[in-house]
Amino acid sequence: MTASAAPSFGQDLRHIAALAWPVFVGQIAVLAFATIDTLLLARHDARDLAALAVGSAAYISVFIGLMGVVLAVGPIAGRLFGARRLAEAGQQLQQALWLALALSVPGCVLLAFPQPFLWLAQAAPEVAQRTRGYMAALAFALPAALAFAAFRGFNTAVSRPKAVMVLQLGALLLKLPLSWLLVFGQPGLGLPALGVTGCGIATALLMWVQALAALALLRRDPFYKPFQLRRWGRPRRAALAAQLKLGIPMGLAIVVEVTGFTFMAFFISRLGTLPVAGHQIAANLAGLLYMLPLAIGNACGTLVAQRIGAQDPAGACRLGWRGVQIAATGALLLGLLLFLARPAIVALYTHEAAVVAAALPLLGWLALFHLGDAVQAVVASVLRAWHVTTLPMLIYALAVWVLGLGGGYVLAFDLWHLSPALQGARGFWAAAAAGLIAAALALTGVLARVGRSHPRQTASH
Repeated sequence: MTASAAPSFGQDLRHIAALAWPVFVGQIAVLAFATIDTLLLARHDARDLAALAVGSAAYISVFIGLMGVVLAVGPIAGRLFGARRLAEAGQQLQQALWLALALSVPGCVLLAFPQPFLWLAQAAPEVAQRTRGYMAALAFALPAALAFAAFRGFNTAVSRPKAVMVLQLGALLLKLPLSWLLVFGQPGLGLPALGVTGCGIATALLMWVQALAALALLRRDPFYKPFQLRRWGRPRRAALAAQLKLGIPMGLAIVVEVTGFTFMAFFISRLGTLPVAGHQIAANLAGLLYMLPLAIGNACGTLVAQRIGAQDPAGACRLGWRGVQIAATGALLLGLLLFLARPAIVALYTHEAAVVAAALPLLGWLALFHLGDAVQAVVASVLRAWHVTTLPMLIYALAVWVLGLGGGYVLAFDLWHLSPALQGARGFWAAAAAGLIAAALALTGVLARVGRSHPRQTASH
Protein backbone atom coordinates (compact mmCIF):
# COMPACT_ATOMS: atom_id res chain seq x y z
CA MET A 1 0.00 0.00 0.00
CA THR A 2 1.57 3.30 -1.03
CA ALA A 3 0.42 6.72 0.01
CA SER A 4 -0.86 9.02 -2.70
CA ALA A 5 -1.69 12.69 -2.86
CA ALA A 6 -5.22 13.71 -1.97
CA PRO A 7 -7.52 14.34 -4.95
CA SER A 8 -7.74 17.93 -6.19
CA PHE A 9 -10.75 20.19 -5.67
CA GLY A 10 -11.80 19.57 -9.28
CA GLN A 11 -11.68 15.81 -8.85
CA ASP A 12 -13.73 15.97 -5.66
CA LEU A 13 -16.20 18.34 -7.34
CA ARG A 14 -16.75 15.87 -10.18
CA HIS A 15 -17.15 13.00 -7.70
CA ILE A 16 -19.71 14.93 -5.65
CA ALA A 17 -21.53 16.19 -8.75
CA ALA A 18 -21.89 12.68 -10.15
CA LEU A 19 -23.96 11.73 -7.09
CA ALA A 20 -25.58 15.10 -6.50
CA TRP A 21 -27.17 15.82 -9.87
CA PRO A 22 -29.56 12.83 -9.89
CA VAL A 23 -30.58 13.67 -6.30
CA PHE A 24 -31.10 17.29 -7.35
CA VAL A 25 -33.25 16.38 -10.34
CA GLY A 26 -35.26 13.92 -8.27
CA GLN A 27 -35.84 16.44 -5.50
CA ILE A 28 -36.86 19.09 -8.03
CA ALA A 29 -39.44 16.58 -9.21
CA VAL A 30 -40.68 16.19 -5.62
CA LEU A 31 -40.86 19.95 -5.13
CA ALA A 32 -42.63 20.29 -8.45
CA PHE A 33 -45.53 18.37 -6.89
CA ALA A 34 -46.04 21.27 -4.47
CA THR A 35 -45.32 23.86 -7.14
CA ILE A 36 -47.97 22.39 -9.43
CA ASP A 37 -50.47 22.43 -6.58
CA THR A 38 -49.60 26.05 -5.73
CA LEU A 39 -49.94 27.23 -9.33
CA LEU A 40 -53.20 25.40 -9.93
CA LEU A 41 -54.84 26.55 -6.71
CA ALA A 42 -53.65 30.15 -7.16
CA ARG A 43 -55.82 30.13 -10.28
CA HIS A 44 -58.69 28.28 -8.64
CA ASP A 45 -59.53 29.92 -5.29
CA ALA A 46 -57.53 31.89 -2.70
CA ARG A 47 -59.21 29.86 0.06
CA ASP A 48 -57.89 26.65 -1.48
CA LEU A 49 -54.41 28.18 -1.66
CA ALA A 50 -54.62 29.12 2.02
CA ALA A 51 -55.78 25.57 2.83
CA LEU A 52 -52.81 24.21 0.89
CA ALA A 53 -50.45 26.38 2.96
CA VAL A 54 -51.89 25.12 6.25
CA GLY A 55 -52.34 21.50 5.15
CA SER A 56 -48.94 21.15 3.53
CA ALA A 57 -47.28 22.71 6.59
CA ALA A 58 -49.01 20.12 8.80
CA TYR A 59 -48.12 17.24 6.47
CA ILE A 60 -44.50 18.30 6.21
CA SER A 61 -44.27 18.60 10.00
CA VAL A 62 -45.41 14.98 10.34
CA PHE A 63 -43.78 13.41 7.29
CA ILE A 64 -40.36 15.03 7.49
CA GLY A 65 -39.81 14.04 11.10
CA LEU A 66 -40.77 10.42 10.46
CA MET A 67 -38.76 10.41 7.25
CA GLY A 68 -35.70 11.59 9.21
CA VAL A 69 -35.91 8.48 11.36
CA VAL A 70 -36.29 6.21 8.33
CA LEU A 71 -33.34 7.86 6.56
CA ALA A 72 -30.98 6.57 9.24
CA VAL A 73 -30.63 3.67 6.81
CA GLY A 74 -28.41 5.94 4.69
CA PRO A 75 -25.40 6.52 6.99
CA ILE A 76 -25.53 2.90 8.21
CA ALA A 77 -25.85 1.28 4.77
CA GLY A 78 -23.28 3.72 3.35
CA ARG A 79 -20.63 2.56 5.81
CA LEU A 80 -21.44 -1.09 5.10
CA PHE A 81 -21.29 -0.43 1.36
CA GLY A 82 -17.91 1.27 1.76
CA ALA A 83 -16.69 -1.79 3.67
CA ARG A 84 -18.14 -4.04 0.88
CA ARG A 85 -20.52 -5.80 3.33
CA LEU A 86 -23.34 -5.80 0.81
CA ALA A 87 -25.68 -8.40 2.30
CA GLU A 88 -25.65 -6.54 5.62
CA ALA A 89 -26.43 -3.29 3.79
CA GLY A 90 -29.44 -5.01 2.19
CA GLN A 91 -30.65 -6.14 5.60
CA GLN A 92 -30.60 -2.53 6.74
CA LEU A 93 -33.00 -1.60 3.93
CA GLN A 94 -35.42 -4.33 4.97
CA GLN A 95 -35.35 -3.11 8.56
CA ALA A 96 -35.91 0.47 7.38
CA LEU A 97 -39.03 -0.66 5.51
CA TRP A 98 -40.38 -2.30 8.66
CA LEU A 99 -39.64 0.92 10.51
CA ALA A 100 -41.45 2.96 7.85
CA LEU A 101 -44.58 0.83 8.19
CA ALA A 102 -44.55 1.12 11.99
CA LEU A 103 -44.06 4.88 11.97
CA SER A 104 -46.85 5.39 9.44
CA VAL A 105 -49.45 4.34 12.05
CA PRO A 106 -49.10 7.35 14.39
CA GLY A 107 -48.41 9.57 11.39
CA CYS A 108 -51.68 8.63 9.69
CA VAL A 109 -53.60 9.28 12.91
CA LEU A 110 -52.14 12.79 13.19
CA LEU A 111 -53.05 13.60 9.59
CA ALA A 112 -56.53 12.10 9.72
CA PHE A 113 -57.42 14.12 12.83
CA PRO A 114 -55.83 17.53 12.12
CA GLN A 115 -57.63 19.62 14.74
CA PRO A 116 -54.40 20.60 16.61
CA PHE A 117 -52.93 22.00 13.40
CA LEU A 118 -56.12 23.88 12.58
CA TRP A 119 -56.16 25.34 16.09
CA LEU A 120 -52.57 26.54 15.71
CA ALA A 121 -53.40 28.14 12.38
CA GLN A 122 -56.69 29.61 13.64
CA ALA A 123 -57.99 28.85 10.18
CA ALA A 124 -61.29 30.34 9.04
CA PRO A 125 -64.11 27.74 8.80
CA GLU A 126 -64.08 27.64 4.99
CA VAL A 127 -60.29 27.16 4.97
CA ALA A 128 -60.42 24.54 7.75
CA GLN A 129 -62.97 22.47 5.85
CA ARG A 130 -60.80 22.42 2.76
CA THR A 131 -57.72 21.61 4.84
CA ARG A 132 -59.39 18.54 6.38
CA GLY A 133 -60.13 17.05 2.96
CA TYR A 134 -56.59 17.65 1.76
CA MET A 135 -55.00 16.10 4.86
CA ALA A 136 -57.28 13.06 4.78
CA ALA A 137 -55.92 12.26 1.32
CA LEU A 138 -52.35 12.75 2.50
CA ALA A 139 -52.93 10.37 5.43
CA PHE A 140 -53.50 7.66 2.82
CA ALA A 141 -50.27 8.69 1.06
CA LEU A 142 -48.03 8.57 4.14
CA PRO A 143 -47.15 4.81 4.32
CA ALA A 144 -46.11 4.76 0.68
CA ALA A 145 -44.14 7.99 1.06
CA LEU A 146 -42.19 6.64 4.05
CA ALA A 147 -41.47 3.32 2.31
CA PHE A 148 -40.14 5.22 -0.70
CA ALA A 149 -38.00 7.34 1.64
CA ALA A 150 -36.29 4.13 2.83
CA PHE A 151 -35.72 3.12 -0.79
CA ARG A 152 -34.30 6.58 -1.55
CA GLY A 153 -31.97 6.59 1.46
CA PHE A 154 -30.62 3.15 0.62
CA ASN A 155 -30.05 3.93 -3.06
CA THR A 156 -28.20 7.12 -2.25
CA ALA A 157 -26.03 5.20 0.24
CA VAL A 158 -25.01 2.67 -2.42
CA SER A 159 -24.31 5.36 -5.06
CA ARG A 160 -27.38 4.59 -7.15
CA PRO A 161 -29.49 7.77 -7.00
CA LYS A 162 -30.46 7.60 -10.69
CA ALA A 163 -32.92 4.77 -9.96
CA VAL A 164 -34.76 7.04 -7.51
CA MET A 165 -34.64 9.95 -9.93
CA VAL A 166 -36.29 7.97 -12.73
CA LEU A 167 -39.21 6.96 -10.51
CA GLN A 168 -39.64 10.51 -9.20
CA LEU A 169 -39.68 11.93 -12.73
CA GLY A 170 -42.19 9.32 -13.80
CA ALA A 171 -44.54 10.34 -10.99
CA LEU A 172 -44.12 14.00 -11.91
CA LEU A 173 -45.18 13.36 -15.52
CA LEU A 174 -48.50 12.07 -14.19
CA LYS A 175 -48.94 14.75 -11.53
CA LEU A 176 -49.97 17.74 -13.66
CA PRO A 177 -52.73 16.10 -15.72
CA LEU A 178 -54.10 14.20 -12.74
CA SER A 179 -54.12 17.24 -10.45
CA TRP A 180 -55.62 19.45 -13.16
CA LEU A 181 -58.41 16.95 -13.69
CA LEU A 182 -59.22 16.66 -9.99
CA VAL A 183 -58.79 20.34 -9.05
CA PHE A 184 -60.93 21.86 -11.81
CA GLY A 185 -63.16 18.85 -12.44
CA GLN A 186 -64.42 17.49 -15.71
CA PRO A 187 -68.22 17.80 -16.04
CA GLY A 188 -68.20 15.70 -19.17
CA LEU A 189 -66.77 12.81 -17.17
CA GLY A 190 -68.92 13.45 -14.13
CA LEU A 191 -65.94 14.66 -12.04
CA PRO A 192 -66.65 17.62 -9.74
CA ALA A 193 -64.07 20.32 -9.05
CA LEU A 194 -62.37 19.17 -5.85
CA GLY A 195 -59.93 22.06 -5.37
CA VAL A 196 -57.23 21.42 -2.79
CA THR A 197 -58.67 17.98 -1.93
CA GLY A 198 -58.06 16.97 -5.55
CA CYS A 199 -54.38 17.87 -5.13
CA GLY A 200 -54.18 15.57 -2.11
CA ILE A 201 -55.89 12.68 -3.90
CA ALA A 202 -53.55 13.00 -6.89
CA THR A 203 -50.50 12.99 -4.61
CA ALA A 204 -51.72 9.95 -2.66
CA LEU A 205 -52.36 7.89 -5.80
CA LEU A 206 -48.94 8.72 -7.24
CA MET A 207 -47.12 7.97 -3.97
CA TRP A 208 -48.48 4.42 -4.06
CA VAL A 209 -47.62 3.98 -7.73
CA GLN A 210 -44.07 5.18 -6.99
CA ALA A 211 -43.63 2.88 -3.98
CA LEU A 212 -44.88 -0.19 -5.86
CA ALA A 213 -42.57 0.61 -8.76
CA ALA A 214 -39.64 0.83 -6.33
CA LEU A 215 -40.51 -2.59 -4.89
CA ALA A 216 -40.63 -4.10 -8.39
CA LEU A 217 -37.23 -2.57 -9.19
CA LEU A 218 -35.66 -4.05 -6.06
CA ARG A 219 -36.88 -7.50 -7.03
CA ARG A 220 -36.02 -7.41 -10.74
CA ASP A 221 -32.90 -5.25 -11.22
CA PRO A 222 -29.69 -7.38 -11.17
CA PHE A 223 -27.83 -4.55 -9.43
CA TYR A 224 -29.58 -5.42 -6.16
CA LYS A 225 -28.80 -9.15 -6.26
CA PRO A 226 -25.65 -8.92 -4.07
CA PHE A 227 -27.74 -7.21 -1.37
CA GLN A 228 -29.89 -10.36 -1.06
CA LEU A 229 -33.22 -8.52 -1.03
CA ARG A 230 -35.41 -11.16 -2.64
CA ARG A 231 -36.01 -12.96 0.64
CA TRP A 232 -37.98 -10.67 2.95
CA GLY A 233 -36.42 -10.62 6.42
CA ARG A 234 -38.37 -10.37 9.66
CA PRO A 235 -37.92 -7.40 12.00
CA ARG A 236 -34.64 -7.63 13.92
CA ARG A 237 -34.45 -5.92 17.29
CA ALA A 238 -30.74 -5.08 17.14
CA ALA A 239 -30.91 -3.57 13.66
CA LEU A 240 -34.05 -1.58 14.45
CA ALA A 241 -32.49 -0.34 17.70
CA ALA A 242 -29.38 0.83 15.82
CA GLN A 243 -31.49 2.68 13.27
CA LEU A 244 -33.63 4.26 15.97
CA LYS A 245 -30.56 5.30 17.99
CA LEU A 246 -29.27 7.20 14.99
CA GLY A 247 -32.62 8.07 13.42
CA ILE A 248 -34.50 9.55 16.38
CA PRO A 249 -32.07 12.46 16.85
CA MET A 250 -31.98 12.87 13.05
CA GLY A 251 -35.76 12.96 12.91
CA LEU A 252 -36.03 15.33 15.86
CA ALA A 253 -33.46 17.69 14.34
CA ILE A 254 -35.38 17.73 11.07
CA VAL A 255 -38.65 18.22 12.96
CA VAL A 256 -37.18 21.21 14.77
CA GLU A 257 -35.92 22.72 11.53
CA VAL A 258 -39.06 22.06 9.54
CA THR A 259 -41.59 22.96 12.24
CA GLY A 260 -39.74 26.21 12.82
CA PHE A 261 -40.51 26.88 9.17
CA THR A 262 -43.98 25.36 8.89
CA PHE A 263 -45.23 26.92 12.12
CA MET A 264 -44.52 30.21 10.39
CA ALA A 265 -47.37 29.31 8.07
CA PHE A 266 -49.68 28.61 11.01
CA PHE A 267 -48.89 31.93 12.69
CA ILE A 268 -48.88 33.93 9.46
CA SER A 269 -52.32 32.53 8.65
CA ARG A 270 -53.57 34.50 11.66
CA LEU A 271 -52.71 37.67 9.75
CA GLY A 272 -55.20 36.95 6.96
CA THR A 273 -55.50 35.33 3.54
CA LEU A 274 -53.18 37.71 1.68
CA PRO A 275 -50.17 37.37 4.03
CA VAL A 276 -50.43 33.59 3.97
CA ALA A 277 -50.71 33.59 0.16
CA GLY A 278 -47.55 35.73 -0.06
CA HIS A 279 -45.81 33.43 2.41
CA GLN A 280 -46.81 30.38 0.36
CA ILE A 281 -45.01 31.80 -2.68
CA ALA A 282 -41.88 32.59 -0.66
CA ALA A 283 -42.00 29.17 1.02
CA ASN A 284 -42.29 27.43 -2.33
CA LEU A 285 -39.24 29.32 -3.60
CA ALA A 286 -37.33 28.47 -0.41
CA GLY A 287 -38.04 24.81 -1.04
CA LEU A 288 -36.90 25.13 -4.64
CA LEU A 289 -33.62 26.81 -3.65
CA TYR A 290 -33.04 24.20 -0.94
CA MET A 291 -32.91 21.38 -3.47
CA LEU A 292 -29.35 22.15 -4.57
CA PRO A 293 -27.71 22.13 -1.11
CA LEU A 294 -29.87 19.14 -0.21
CA ALA A 295 -28.46 17.26 -3.19
CA ILE A 296 -24.91 18.31 -2.34
CA GLY A 297 -25.47 17.27 1.27
CA ASN A 298 -26.82 13.87 0.26
CA ALA A 299 -23.87 13.28 -2.05
CA CYS A 300 -21.29 14.39 0.51
CA GLY A 301 -22.93 12.43 3.32
CA THR A 302 -22.88 9.32 1.15
CA LEU A 303 -19.24 9.72 0.16
CA VAL A 304 -18.17 10.52 3.71
CA ALA A 305 -19.98 7.44 5.07
CA GLN A 306 -18.39 5.25 2.40
CA ARG A 307 -14.92 6.63 3.20
CA ILE A 308 -15.48 5.96 6.90
CA GLY A 309 -16.50 2.38 6.08
CA ALA A 310 -13.37 2.04 3.95
CA GLN A 311 -11.20 3.18 6.92
CA ASP A 312 -10.22 6.48 5.27
CA PRO A 313 -11.05 9.25 7.79
CA ALA A 314 -8.80 11.78 6.06
CA GLY A 315 -10.73 11.35 2.82
CA ALA A 316 -14.01 11.60 4.72
CA CYS A 317 -12.95 14.91 6.32
CA ARG A 318 -11.76 16.34 3.01
CA LEU A 319 -14.96 15.48 1.16
CA GLY A 320 -17.10 16.95 3.91
CA TRP A 321 -15.39 20.33 3.73
CA ARG A 322 -15.48 20.29 -0.07
CA GLY A 323 -19.24 20.03 0.13
CA VAL A 324 -19.51 22.98 2.51
CA GLN A 325 -17.41 25.14 0.17
CA ILE A 326 -19.50 24.21 -2.84
CA ALA A 327 -22.81 24.81 -1.07
CA ALA A 328 -21.79 28.21 0.32
CA THR A 329 -20.60 29.44 -3.09
CA GLY A 330 -23.76 28.26 -4.81
CA ALA A 331 -25.98 29.84 -2.15
CA LEU A 332 -24.31 33.22 -2.51
CA LEU A 333 -24.83 33.20 -6.28
CA LEU A 334 -28.44 32.00 -6.12
CA GLY A 335 -29.29 34.45 -3.34
CA LEU A 336 -27.97 37.37 -5.38
CA LEU A 337 -29.92 36.25 -8.44
CA LEU A 338 -33.09 35.90 -6.38
CA PHE A 339 -32.72 39.38 -4.89
CA LEU A 340 -32.19 41.04 -8.28
CA ALA A 341 -34.95 39.15 -10.11
CA ARG A 342 -37.60 38.99 -7.38
CA PRO A 343 -40.31 41.04 -9.23
CA ALA A 344 -40.08 38.81 -12.28
CA ILE A 345 -40.07 35.68 -10.15
CA VAL A 346 -43.23 36.66 -8.24
CA ALA A 347 -44.93 37.45 -11.55
CA LEU A 348 -44.54 33.78 -12.52
CA TYR A 349 -46.84 32.86 -9.61
CA THR A 350 -49.49 35.55 -9.75
CA HIS A 351 -50.51 38.86 -11.32
CA GLU A 352 -52.84 39.78 -8.45
CA ALA A 353 -51.40 43.06 -7.15
CA ALA A 354 -52.26 42.42 -3.51
CA VAL A 355 -50.54 39.02 -3.47
CA VAL A 356 -47.50 40.45 -5.28
CA ALA A 357 -47.24 43.19 -2.64
CA ALA A 358 -47.40 40.58 0.13
CA ALA A 359 -44.74 38.34 -1.43
CA LEU A 360 -42.10 40.81 -2.67
CA PRO A 361 -40.70 41.94 0.72
CA LEU A 362 -40.29 38.32 1.82
CA LEU A 363 -38.01 37.45 -1.10
CA GLY A 364 -35.38 39.93 0.07
CA TRP A 365 -35.09 38.06 3.37
CA LEU A 366 -35.25 34.74 1.53
CA ALA A 367 -31.87 35.45 -0.11
CA LEU A 368 -30.19 35.61 3.33
CA PHE A 369 -32.31 32.73 4.62
CA HIS A 370 -31.02 30.53 1.79
CA LEU A 371 -27.35 31.12 2.64
CA GLY A 372 -27.80 29.79 6.17
CA ASP A 373 -30.08 27.02 4.95
CA ALA A 374 -27.59 25.80 2.36
CA VAL A 375 -24.58 25.63 4.67
CA GLN A 376 -26.42 23.98 7.56
CA ALA A 377 -27.98 21.39 5.23
CA VAL A 378 -24.62 20.14 3.98
CA VAL A 379 -22.88 20.26 7.36
CA ALA A 380 -25.76 18.37 9.02
CA SER A 381 -25.66 15.65 6.36
CA VAL A 382 -21.89 15.21 6.80
CA LEU A 383 -22.27 15.04 10.59
CA ARG A 384 -24.89 12.29 10.20
CA ALA A 385 -22.36 10.27 8.22
CA TRP A 386 -20.09 10.54 11.27
CA HIS A 387 -23.09 9.44 13.42
CA VAL A 388 -23.09 12.81 15.20
CA THR A 389 -26.77 13.65 15.62
CA THR A 390 -27.65 14.66 19.20
CA LEU A 391 -25.68 17.92 19.42
CA PRO A 392 -26.99 19.16 16.04
CA MET A 393 -30.52 18.51 17.30
CA LEU A 394 -29.91 20.78 20.31
CA ILE A 395 -28.37 23.45 18.10
CA TYR A 396 -31.42 23.39 15.84
CA ALA A 397 -33.76 23.73 18.83
CA LEU A 398 -32.03 26.89 20.05
CA ALA A 399 -31.38 28.49 16.67
CA VAL A 400 -34.60 27.62 14.86
CA TRP A 401 -37.25 27.49 17.57
CA VAL A 402 -35.94 30.13 19.99
CA LEU A 403 -34.17 32.61 17.71
CA GLY A 404 -36.11 31.92 14.52
CA LEU A 405 -39.68 31.11 15.45
CA GLY A 406 -39.75 32.84 18.86
CA GLY A 407 -37.98 35.91 17.53
CA GLY A 408 -40.24 35.96 14.52
CA TYR A 409 -43.35 35.89 16.69
CA VAL A 410 -42.06 38.84 18.73
CA LEU A 411 -41.29 40.85 15.58
CA ALA A 412 -44.34 39.89 13.54
CA PHE A 413 -46.87 40.73 16.24
CA ASP A 414 -44.78 43.66 17.58
CA LEU A 415 -44.83 42.34 21.14
CA TRP A 416 -41.83 44.40 22.26
CA HIS A 417 -42.28 47.34 19.82
CA LEU A 418 -38.83 46.72 18.31
CA SER A 419 -39.32 47.48 14.62
CA PRO A 420 -42.56 48.49 12.89
CA ALA A 421 -40.87 47.68 9.54
CA LEU A 422 -40.68 44.01 10.57
CA GLN A 423 -44.27 43.55 11.62
CA GLY A 424 -46.27 40.82 9.89
CA ALA A 425 -44.77 38.07 7.74
CA ARG A 426 -41.51 40.00 7.25
CA GLY A 427 -40.70 39.60 10.93
CA PHE A 428 -40.94 35.82 10.70
CA TRP A 429 -38.70 35.68 7.62
CA ALA A 430 -36.08 38.02 9.12
CA ALA A 431 -35.86 36.00 12.34
CA ALA A 432 -35.82 32.69 10.44
CA ALA A 433 -32.88 33.92 8.37
CA ALA A 434 -31.00 34.90 11.54
CA GLY A 435 -31.75 31.51 13.11
CA LEU A 436 -30.43 29.53 10.15
CA ILE A 437 -27.26 31.63 9.92
CA ALA A 438 -26.64 30.93 13.61
CA ALA A 439 -27.29 27.20 13.12
CA ALA A 440 -24.90 27.07 10.15
CA LEU A 441 -22.09 28.70 12.15
CA ALA A 442 -22.59 26.43 15.17
CA LEU A 443 -22.79 23.22 13.10
CA THR A 444 -19.66 24.21 11.19
CA GLY A 445 -17.87 24.48 14.52
CA VAL A 446 -19.05 20.96 15.44
CA LEU A 447 -17.77 19.61 12.12
CA ALA A 448 -14.37 21.21 12.73
CA ARG A 449 -14.20 19.51 16.13
CA VAL A 450 -15.13 16.14 14.58
CA GLY A 451 -12.34 16.55 12.04
CA ARG A 452 -9.77 17.29 14.75
CA SER A 453 -10.81 14.17 16.69
CA HIS A 454 -9.91 11.78 13.84
CA PRO A 455 -6.45 10.88 12.51
CA ARG A 456 -5.47 12.83 9.41
CA GLN A 457 -3.46 10.18 7.64
CA THR A 458 -3.37 10.40 3.86
CA ALA A 459 -5.60 7.95 2.04
CA SER A 460 -3.71 5.04 0.50
CA HIS A 461 -4.46 2.93 -2.52
